[in-house]
Formats: sequence, structure tokens, C-alpha cells
Amino acid sequence: MVSAEQNERLTRVGPGTPGGALLRRYWQPAALVEELEGERPVVPVRLLGEDFVLFRNATGEYGLLRRACPHRGADLAYGRLEREGLRCAFRGWLFNAEGRCLETPAEPEGSPLAIRVTQPSYPVRAVNGIVFAYLGEGAPPALPRFDCFIAPDAYSFAFKGLWECNWLQALEVGIDPAHASYLHRFLEDEDPEAAYGRQFRDRSLDSAMPMTKVLREFSRPRIDWEKTDFGFRLITRRELSAAETHVRVTNLVFPNLITLPLSQEMTLSQWHVPIDDQSCYWYAIFTSFGAPVDKAEMRRQRLELYTLPDYRSRKNRANHYGYDPAEQQTRTYTGMGSDINVHDQWAVESQGAIHDRTRENLGVSDRGIVAYRRLLQTAMTKSAAGERPLMVLDPAAAARLTGPATVDGIAPAAQWQDYWRDADGRRRRNAPWAEAGAAE
Repeated sequence: MVSAEQNERLTRVGPGTPGGALLRRYWQPAALVEELEGERPVVPVRLLGEDFVLFRNATGEYGLLRRACPHRGADLAYGRLEREGLRCAFRGWLFNAEGRCLETPAEPEGSPLAIRVTQPSYPVRAVNGIVFAYLGEGAPPALPRFDCFIAPDAYSFAFKGLWECNWLQALEVGIDPAHASYLHRFLEDEDPEAAYGRQFRDRSLDSAMPMTKVLREFSRPRIDWEKTDFGFRLITRRELSAAETHVRVTNLVFPNLITLPLSQEMTLSQWHVPIDDQSCYWYAIFTSFGAPVDKAEMRRQRLELYTLPDYRSRKNRANHYGYDPAEQQTRTYTGMGSDINVHDQWAVESQGAIHDRTRENLGVSDRGIVAYRRLLQTAMTKSAAGERPLMVLDPAAAARLTGPATVDGIAPAAQWQDYWRDADGRRRRNAPWAEAGAAE
């Protein structure tokens, strides 16, 4: 059981908190690249309880600055974007992407004020549709050679969604393989439409048995976890018969990334990123190992379900997540439609803004959640002691990390371990963009 003090430590992310200090040692998604593709590429960003302004200048360089102007605190998110950087609309102070003050117009000619003033700035980099930011001290860590980072742009698509709850409970639903048999249960077995959010309606990779039936009729999976260099791997098995086992391999990449199989050709890499203590975004990179993705169609499908500029689900707490009791009796276990993100959102938001873990009663099937909380506590302690926590990587260590493996399929019961390793390696080797020998 988690104590009130431990729950506070695990969930708080603001400046000066143990969790906030830890998460600032990693690259964190700050925005989608598409958010800076309009006529005025300037967006306010709230990340880890702090307020910033993100912009792209005329040369294509990204800058992330503290949002309050250092002169008298005016909001730089309303600043004028110029070739050199961002100019405050209040008194015209101009800052470049590195936070250097270039002009203080109202000051006397030759005033040294601009030289003395600096605006806190932070490293940013765009990778496959997401702008990542580093808010920590010192040099940022290197990124591993994971599929979502090394796949060419044509084989990836990025999106995000707003959840109004603490980031930790949002992440924990992704390392809970047992919930899919209920929360994502569909009561119909027809072939899925080619639509967003229906991964658990897809057919299994190697069998005619639809996933809907696998989840519905085999609801007591065996969940194992194994430690890895990046965090841990979850292996979920449902024994279909003496001869066949359904195997699903997912991963927790420390500190806040999960990787999942979506289909035979596509995987999902999903970060749960704190906006503050009571809200978060999920950021996702969809990576194709087959044909290039249709970005326009994928975005169109999602914008039918999400509203801009906040990327809020059209089904949310305000409209009871679209709950329909008639649908719950005949089509879906939740009665909330076929988008599994809505199911997850309801589950974690209904726990409250910050889930009270002192009232939990965890079981064997929650072993991934227990393992992650221990890992998080250990990393906080190491970070506070000045030690290097897990996945703060130097370039050599980052180059050695590939994958990670994600698999969903039917295996021979006696050879399930060989099955998933072979399936993952084969898919990665055969990807049009993959390097020879890139499989984990």
C-alpha cells in the first residue's frame, strides 16, 4: 500500500519537488510540430507546472523561453515574432531563441541593460512530429535509437490528447494489461472498420480468432515483467488451448514512455507528460514498419474526435464521455463508443485529479504498476543524491538501445518466448527503413 507521503512524492512535478527534479532530467514532449505550422508559429506551453512560450523563427530554429518577460512580467506568448526572435508587445524587448536580450528600445543609446538581461531558455528539438524540450540542468541526455526516433518521417505520425488528471495515473493505465479484457471489451466480433482507436477490434496477427473474442473469453491473463536496460518489459499471455497462447509484449521506457503493438505493421510510442499536477497530455508517435503512413487521413480521423487548440476529446467528463446505456448492453462494455482512448480517459479521470493510492487494493495482475512505482521511487532517490538515474544516457549508451520489442499474436504454447522474439526481429529487419541488424 502507498502512504499519503509516498503518493505526494510520486505525483507532484513542480519545481523543487523530487518528481519534478527527476522528470526534468529527460527530454519531454512540449508540443506537436503541427502546432507551429501556421502563419504565426508561437504557442504557449505549460509543462511540469511551469509556463513557457515556444516559437519557430524565420530560419526554422525553435526556441523555448520562460513565458513572463523579465522586464515587468508581460506575457511573451502574445509577442511579435520577428526574424531575430520574439519581441515583447509591452515595451518591445527582443529575445532570440537562446534567451539573449537583443534590444531594450526605450533605454538610452548605449545602455548596458540588454547585455545584463537574459531570459531563461531551454534546449528543444523536433523528432518525427513532436517538439521535445529539456528543462533540466547541464547537457540533455542522448536519445536512444528506438524505432519511433529513427524511422523516416514518411513512416511516422504524431498526435496528442488532453486528460484532466495527474500524469501518473494516466501512465499506469498503459502498464495494466489486464484492463483490456473489460474496459476495451467489444460485444461484437465483426471485422473492424479502418478507423482510429479500434486496436482491440483488430484480428490477431496469426489466427482467425478476433481480438474481441480473445479479450472477452480469456480475461485472466498471466502477466510477467522483466527488467531491461530501458525500464521493463511486460509479457501478457492468454492460454487459448493446450497448443496456442496469445502473447502481447509491451514496454515501460523510463521515465514516462510506453510502447505498444497496434497491428502487424504499426507500433505506438506514447508519453504521458505532466502539464501540472492535475492535468497531462498523452503524446504519441505511430510508427509503420510497412507502407508509409497517410498523415492527412490519420489526422482527419483524429480531428473528428478531438477539438483544437487544446486537443481535447469531444467525449469527455462534461458530456459523460458519450455514455449510452443501450450501447453498453449490446455493443461495448463501457457504453462510451469504440475509441479506446476515451475508455482510458474515463478510467483515469474518474479516479480524481490526483488518485488517492492509500485506498487501493492491488492484486497479482497489478505487478507492472507496483514495479513502476518502485522504479520511480528509486530513481527519485538517486537523482536527489546526484547519481545518474536510469535512461539518462550518454551517446554511446544511447546508440546501443534499439527497439523496443512490441508483439501481439498467437504463439505455439511451448515456444512462445522464441515466437515473440522472432516476430519482432523479423518485422524490424523487413521494415523498408530499417538498418541491417537493428533488431533488439
